[in-house]
Formats: sequence, C-alpha cells, structure tokens
Amino acid sequence: MTLTVKQQASYWGIGMVVFLLALWGLGNVILPFVTGMAIAYFLDPVADRLEVMGFTRTAATVTITFIALIIAVLLMILLVPMLVQQLVALVKVTPAYFAQLQAILVERFPSIMVEGSTISKALQSFGETMQNQSGAFASAVLSSAFTILDIVIFIVVTPVVAFYMLLDWDRMIAVIDGWLPRDHLETLRGLARDVDAVLAGFVRGQFTVCAILGTFYAIALMLAGLQFGLIVGLIAGLLTFIPYIGSIIGGVLAIGLALFQFWDTPQWIAVVAIIFVIGQVVEGNVLTPKLVGSSVGLHPVWLMFALSAFGSLMGFTGMLVAVPVAASIGVFFRFGIGQYLQGKLYKGSHVRKPKPKSK
Repeated sequence: MTLTVKQQASYWGIGMVVFLLALWGLGNVILPFVTGMAIAYFLDPVADRLEVMGFTRTAATVTITFIALIIAVLLMILLVPMLVQQLVALVKVTPAYFAQLQAILVERFPSIMVEGSTISKALQSFGETMQNQSGAFASAVLSSAFTILDIVIFIVVTPVVAFYMLLDWDRMIAVIDGWLPRDHLETLRGLARDVDAVLAGFVRGQFTVCAILGTFYAIALMLAGLQFGLIVGLIAGLLTFIPYIGSIIGGVLAIGLALFQFWDTPQWIAVVAIIFVIGQVVEGNVLTPKLVGSSVGLHPVWLMFALSAFGSLMGFTGMLVAVPVAASIGVFFRFGIGQYLQGKLYKGSHVRKPKPKSK
C-alpha cells in the first residue's frame, strides 16, 4: 500500500518527535556516540584528501585513527595531570586571593570597606565559604562530569564509533541521499550543502581557531610566569567560539590573577595583557578570516541561546549538539525567509498598475 504525502509527513513528524524525546531522555548516555560522530565529521576531509593521494578508504581511516590515538594518549599523559594539579591549586588559593583583595580594598578605599559594610560582609562571607568548601568544590569539579565507569566507556566507545563512522561516512551520505524525495531533490541537496558549508566553516574552522588560540595562550602565559596559565589559556581558547566571550573571560581572569601574583612587578601584568591583545589581533585578522570566513551566519546571541537551551535540556551532550543544530536551523530559517519573500503573501496577489500620465 502506497502512503499519501500527508500520511508520510505525519509518520516522519512522529518519528522526529520520538527521536528528540529519546535524545533528551538518554542525555549523557549518547555522549560517546555524538562525540564519535563529531570527530568523524571533522576528519572526513582529511580522509578524502588521503583518498585523492591514492589511499583506500580503509587505509586512510586506519592511518588517521592511529595518529589521532597517539596524539590523544600524549595529551592525556602530559596535559591532564598538570591541568588537574593547577585546578586544585587554584581552588585552594582562591580564599587567600580574596583575603588579599579585601586588604587592598581596605587600604585603597577605606570609606566603603568600613567594618560592617555590605561589601565587607559579602567579601568576608564569600572568603569563608571558599575556605570551608574548597576541597569539596575541587573534588566535585573533577568528578561531576564523569564517573569512573563513564570515563572508561567514553575512552573505549568514542574511538570505535569515530572509526566506523569515518570509514562509512561517504556511504552513509549516499544512502541518505537515496532517501530524499525525487521531486525536491535539488532543493534538499542545496540545503544540505548550505548546512555543510556552515558546519565546515564554523565547527571545523572555529575548532581549529580555538585549538590554536588555546595553545598560544597557555604556552605564552606559562612562559610569562603566570601561576595558572594553563587553565586560563585553555578556558580562553575553548570559549573563543563564542565571539568576544572567550577573550573577555580569559583576559579578565588572566589579568586578575596577574594582579595578585605580580602586584610588585607591574611590567609582568602588562605582559599578560599584551599576550591577550596579540591573540585577539591574530584571531581577528588572520585565523578567523582564513579558517572560518565571514559568511557562516551564526549570530553570537543565537549561538549563546542554543548553548544555554540545549545544555539545560541534555547537559554536556546538549552543548555538544547545540552548534550544529543551531547552524542547521539558521540555514532552514534563511531558506524559509527566502521563500516567503518570493511568495504572494509578501508580494501580494495584485500587481499595481502604473498611474496614467496627466496631459
């Protein structure tokens, strides 16, 4: 029995709702699979390039996976212990920094820091809270994202999913293309190309920008002697995909820490500030124009809303899928607006006749 267009649309709509509800219910359970798919999408152009060079798809996938695993293991061995050490140290030293800040404010602004004032009580209360909860907070930060079992599953499942997705990526795209309705084939292919262009420009390009800037900030800040330069650099790099947010948060955090650490040597505070100025100049004039481009079409406000909404619904998994979903919605929204501007609802059904010229 052949289904009508209306029936097929109903079934597809119900299937989409069930799929979204399943994603929402599963949450972090599907994190390794979403991460593996994202890795495969990111590395697919590399596999295509290797195929052009004469590799088979299997050989290209095995080569990329082997190199990626070596890099991941090296990062886990060299980077993670240092990162955890700095995070714990930062949490423990935070109360001392607040006590130092309170002393500076008392010295510089005695009128607003008198005993019993609102600002004095707030700083004292926050400092006591951080002192009492610093150890618990550090443990919570380190253990809240994953349990031991989650870490093992993530480490084992993600590379396997990425391997098979990368191996069969072109085949899957061909299968999905075969499912498209023939009457709207070119329109749907055009939309798919637009979505891929946005994702390639933003996800692949911005990920590369984040990695480059995060590495630059971390190395430069550590060379400048900033005590928690690795954490600050990684935070600034990771948040770079949200325009202005990464640079503002990273800059404020780095300069704030530098004020405490280099209070008696202000030239090093200037060095830390110059590092972020250099990073922003390079990012705005070289990295983003070359790697991301100017036609991505993801507004910062829309991006932050998507991250907040999907993050609240699905946790870290939601934040991972927020960018591609937001990019896809943006493409379909612009397509819908284009159709509206070409339709009768916008142009009207009556063509205005020119007024006769007066004699």
